[in-house]
Amino acid sequence: MPACGITTPAVFRQSSDVRVELADRVLRYEITETFVNRGSRVGEADFMFPLPKGAAFQDLKLSINGELVAGETMNANQARQIYEEIVRRQRDPALLEWMGYGLLRARIFPIAPGEEKKVVVRFQTVAQREGDALRIDYFRGMRTSQRETNQQSEGRMSFVLTYPNDPMYGRAYSPTHSFYEDPYASETFGDRSFASNYRGSTRRFEIRDARGEVTLLIPIRRSASAAISLLANAPGNDDGFALITLSPPAIQPRAVPRDLTFVIDVSGSMSGEKIEQARAAGKQVLRSLSSMDRFRLIDFSSDVRTFRDNFSTASRENIRAAERYIDELDAQGSTNISGALDEALSSPVQPGRLPIILFLTDGQPTVGERDASVIASSVAKRRGSRRVFTFGVGADLNVSLIEQLALEGRGTASFVRPEESVERAVGIVASRLTSPLVTDVRVHADGVRLLKMHPSGPMDIFAGEDLVILSRYDGSGNTVVRFDGQTTSGPVSWSTRVNFPDRSRENPFVARLWATQRVGYLSAEKRKYGGSQEINDEIRDLGERFGIPTEFSSYLVVEPGMNRRRDMGAGGVQPNGIVLRGATAGAPAPAAVQFEAAKSAAAQRSATSVSAADAAAGIRDESNVRRAGNVTFVLRDSVWTDVRYKKSGTVLQVKPFSDAYFKLLEIIPDLREPFSVGERVIVAGRSMAIELTPSGDERLTDRDMALIRDRW
Repeated sequence: MPACGITTPAVFRQSSDVRVELADRVLRYEITETFVNRGSRVGEADFMFPLPKGAAFQDLKLSINGELVAGETMNANQARQIYEEIVRRQRDPALLEWMGYGLLRARIFPIAPGEEKKVVVRFQTVAQREGDALRIDYFRGMRTSQRETNQQSEGRMSFVLTYPNDPMYGRAYSPTHSFYEDPYASETFGDRSFASNYRGSTRRFEIRDARGEVTLLIPIRRSASAAISLLANAPGNDDGFALITLSPPAIQPRAVPRDLTFVIDVSGSMSGEKIEQARAAGKQVLRSLSSMDRFRLIDFSSDVRTFRDNFSTASRENIRAAERYIDELDAQGSTNISGALDEALSSPVQPGRLPIILFLTDGQPTVGERDASVIASSVAKRRGSRRVFTFGVGADLNVSLIEQLALEGRGTASFVRPEESVERAVGIVASRLTSPLVTDVRVHADGVRLLKMHPSGPMDIFAGEDLVILSRYDGSGNTVVRFDGQTTSGPVSWSTRVNFPDRSRENPFVARLWATQRVGYLSAEKRKYGGSQEINDEIRDLGERFGIPTEFSSYLVVEPGMNRRRDMGAGGVQPNGIVLRGATAGAPAPAAVQFEAAKSAAAQRSATSVSAADAAAGIRDESNVRRAGNVTFVLRDSVWTDVRYKKSGTVLQVKPFSDAYFKLLEIIPDLREPFSVGERVIVAGRSMAIELTPSGDERLTDRDMALIRDRW
């Protein structure tokens, strides 16, 4: 549901606060838009607000000199006429997706220089289901004046979702944004009538700087069942993309006792701040243990030493003794990685206990077996049911070994730069592993083939977590999705019926999330096996198609305000002020390149939201880079240019907001988001491109239509 302000140049919309409350399957929206006139003369704001289909409008209030001024509503036909009139005058094309619905409109006049005015809109709608989850969507539009000045957003926007802390609801999940949960907050809207009648505690989720489209899912589950949801994107001419989430039941199964082994590198290179942080990380691991857990501490340099020969119970006395042992660790000597791993694997695995290994090092193997592939192969053969989580500190280590130990050990690999906190990296993983709920989880879909799943193979779900799977799929229709796993009480199986569409333009972010995880997986495979033409080609294709910086695909960013006389330096800064994003940037030492590539790949493999995918790929919110759907644009010579665009090939030039423009949107709906980026845009297709330019054609000819049909 986009909120869109259409204003004179004198008025700037400063902020947007969106509050959504779920109560009895009804979503109650309250949106506060704040306008402030930063010009030198009296201004006017024309506020356009599309409502979602089926929404029940409650009221629209404008605070003007303390008075409330009502807005006006209109039907879809009136909305479309007004909309096309506006966009033909080149004022705002951001409402394209929503013109089938109703529209709210309010004009705010006058707004004196420096004056602030607010608009409050409230409406309700029934929450739509996605499998076993309720879906919430919100999209904020953009003003024409800001596109012209290359501003990425219209000031700050916060998004707050609240719903009852009831066992039937799981933890909200967003595939588009990272968010913060405040489990102790209570939320009250603008007046008492809008507040929830629920008398218990409330769950509150906040996106503090929301950009673009916001999507959230709230799992619906009963005490003895799980919640399964599906978000699909199906281009129609290729396999579809699926994001499948599993939220475990609200009931707490019998806890699984753990055998946790923490292996710490104390070689000479760990001296100073690193050994201090490693000590703190070890104590944090000890604090995460429960009374039914057991633990081992192994430290290694040239030799391998242990706190005790076997596992110790996590009693208060044993933990205190282990903390004293950690305090006495000293960094000196070489790096015997193979010996440390042999010791970690020497204790037998006991049935009914979950064995976990946390392995931390900052170096290369220099004592014992030194061939990383031999070490990884030996661990893979002996690992059994153990889960292995690795931490690589600094660039002077074998990144392939760190990756492969974790990938084959069904764990994660964390790469920590020298200036980053080792303690924090270990603490995050240790806190997540406190209570395993279900192990060896596998997913099946009857009648639909799931392809290239990430993560693949059996998976584990720990307390407070949902399982998020990204996959391609072949086939379509109503399908039963089933998850099978193991608990201490025996095997479990959860299933639900969902629809895999044959063709759907919805949820374009699912395709990019899958591509991001796929690139991370392929990058690790390449480091393990040395690469192949097939892997290289797939990485290159994914990077170019989805705008993901890789070692084969990068894009140029002209940094605003950059010193153009600056010498070539770290981060790929060129003398002409151009920055390269992607692994091709700059020419740092090979070890640093491998470290940063592995760190990025590890983050990509775990990315389950668009914001996390951007962070993993090194994509920042910059005024010269913009994303619309699955297309990444860079600003080149005042034209927003698709990073996939190559100057060879046919280019169809179209005038913005002309008959040809609207005809293109009718026959190629996927152009709606890319066209909203600006009025000077180049979008790449299969073997042609479409350019928006003031000198473009105003009508499409039969030849143009044939060209689009054959080459787009």
